Amino acid sequence: MAAKFAQLFADSRRALFTMLGLQVVIWSVQVLNWLDDYGLSREFGLRSEQVGDLPEMFTSPFLHFSWGHIEANSWPLFVLGFLSAYRGMRKFLLASLVIAVSGGLLVWLLESPNTVTAGASGMVYGYLGYVVLRGVLDRNVLDAVVGIAVAVVYSTILIGVLPVTPGVSWLGHLGGLIGGLAAAVLLRDRPDAGQGPRSAAKRQAAPDSPGSALLKQLDELGL
Repeated sequence: MAAKFAQLFADSRRALFTMLGLQVVIWSVQVLNWLDDYGLSREFGLRSEQVGDLPEMFTSPFLHFSWGHIEANSWPLFVLGFLSAYRGMRKFLLASLVIAVSGGLLVWLLESPNTVTAGASGMVYGYLGYVVLRGVLDRNVLDAVVGIAVAVVYSTILIGVLPVTPGVSWLGHLGGLIGGLAAAVLLRDRPDAGQGPRSAAKRQAAPDSPGSALLKQLDELGL
């Protein structure tokens, strides 16, 4: 039990410093972006239907179009990002990748032609979906409590996945949420269902899921 608490503390501390570091990065980028009259957002935001802009799905979450824009995203990004990461950085990194790709692809495919989208809100919605569904799937009491609390506190922002606010990328929100839910399924814990040689042989013969294979690769890299 003591070892589990020690590991949880270490993971939580790592998650805290990761999210603090991310805040430093996006706010530093915001200062440079503001000095450039938001030219960085126009240059490295995600432009729909432009094949050459697909890599910008990974840069657009770091960019914003105003101080109000970044202020609205920063606090939920910090809280939900921490809650997504406090039980291990490997799953957090993979979940972030799934969310970024899901949100980016939906924007790129369905947004109005030549529209430039930027902002961390897609990641916010992704982490929201990830934390809530992880609490249901992982059969972990702490995750379940966290998931319920997050669902209650942040349920009102789900209106953002509907096209009700002009100038807001609801597609990015919806795509991020879908990515977070998908990541929770792909990266869910799979406790051993049985004991003994027969069940062990079945587990050994069973193929790894894509999420499990990626986690093993990250583990080999020491992440």
